[in-house]
Parts: sequence; C-alpha cells; structure tokens
Amino acid sequence: MSTQKSTTKDIPENETQENAPMSHSEILREQVSEALDIYKKTNSSILISSFSAGLEIGFSFILICVMTAFFADDTSSSTVWKINALVYPVGFILVVLGKSMLFTEQTSLLTLPVLNKKSKITDLFRLWSLVIVGNISGGIIISLLAVWVGPKLGVFGLDTVIRISEHVLKPDLLVILVSAVLAGWLMGLLSWLLTSSDSTISRILVIFIITAVIGAVGLHHSIVGNIEVFSGLITSDQITIIDYLSFQITAIIGNAIGGVVFVALLKYKAFAYDSGTI
Repeated sequence: MSTQKSTTKDIPENETQENAPMSHSEILREQVSEALDIYKKTNSSILISSFSAGLEIGFSFILICVMTAFFADDTSSSTVWKINALVYPVGFILVVLGKSMLFTEQTSLLTLPVLNKKSKITDLFRLWSLVIVGNISGGIIISLLAVWVGPKLGVFGLDTVIRISEHVLKPDLLVILVSAVLAGWLMGLLSWLLTSSDSTISRILVIFIITAVIGAVGLHHSIVGNIEVFSGLITSDQITIIDYLSFQITAIIGNAIGGVVFVALLKYKAFAYDSGTI
C-alpha cells in the first residue's frame, strides 16, 4: 500500500495554531494578563526587582565607559558614540531576559489594565513610583561602584565618566524631553514585540535592535541616563544637583509620555476591539 505525502491537513489543529504568529488581539490579551500579574505583586517584590534592574542596566554604562576610553585617542568623538551603540544593549538584555522590572519597559505595559478598566490609575502611579525608586536606587549604587572600580582596573578614568555625562547633558531640556519621548516610545514597542517573540534568540535580537537604535541616535533613557549623569555629579564640579534633578525629571516625564501615548494608548485603541475578552 503506497504512502502519501503528508500535508497540512495531517497536522493537528492545535499544533498549527501554536506555530502561527500571534494576532494583534492575542498580543494585547497577553500584555494585559502580564500587567495584571504585576499588579498582584507585593510592594517589596516590585522594589527588589526594580532595584535589581537598576544595578544590571549599569553594565551598559560600564561598557560605554570602557569603549569610550579605548577609542578616545584614535577615533573622532562622533564615531565613538556610534560604536557605543553596539554595547549599549548589553544591560537591557540582562534586565529583560532576567525578568527584572525596568521603568521604561513597564510604562506602557502597566497602563493597559487602566485603559481596560481592570485597575485604578492610583495603583498605576503607585507601581510606577516603586519601579522608579528601585531603578534609580540601583543605578546610584552601580554608579558609585563603576566610578571606583573603573580607574582601579585601569579600564577608564574619571575624565571618561565626566565626558559621557556632559555629552548626555549637552542638549537643552526641551530637546531632552522630545528625545526621551522617542526613547520611551521605542521601549514601549520593545515590550509589545517581546510578547510576540517565541525564542530566546529572537528576544535577544529584538532587544538589541531597539536599544541599539536608542544608543546610536543618542536618545535619552531615564534609567541609563540616571547612572550617566549621577556619575558626572559625583566626579565633576561642573555638574550640579540641579543639572541632575532637571535631567532626571525631564527624562522620566518624556519616557512616560512616549510609552503611554504612542504605544499603550494607540495599541489599545487600535486592537482592543478585535478581542471579545478585552
């Protein structure tokens, strides 16, 4: 009896569904479900996770310092910043794959249950506050460690730290705000794209592409920027606490606007009605 070539008809329906890409409504359902799980976490759990993210994202800063110091003498300044875009994603990969809570990644995600009327806006602000405090606290600790250990190891000096900090602070606050909006937009998209990624390799690639764009364009990220500017604050007489606070507040507001308006709100309005469960 001759055998016939297998066709898609021979594949069980559930298997074909598993292999099919997720629809917009399925991604939205998954995002809302993931966000609701975060709302159920305790305050201490969120603080610890976000503190861990603040520490881990610091490896991007350390690598930027190392690369800047290495290429500074033989490469133009503009080229150095583009080279840094290749190492900028490292900290983000550690944070995202390690499931730590980063403010800019969570901004749009945590807004979805509020839009969906499954959570209150007061709870959203509570979570945002916890994540920001944890991220900034972790960033300050890794900043202090980096500023101490870099010169001790001879991989970069304080002049490199100051140079990076001044580069971040160079634009005026309006430019930083708009830049931060774009960075928050991209980070919100990162969360959305990761939900539709089904393997570790694809997730790493998505993280690398999104964050390398942020690094190459020089967009302002409030959590990495916190480490960069705070490091300058403790090493340079030219950078004041007012410079640090002005930058930090502006970058946080910009990142939040980008994630909420251009990702959470638009994605929700565009795709919520595709699903009968949302």
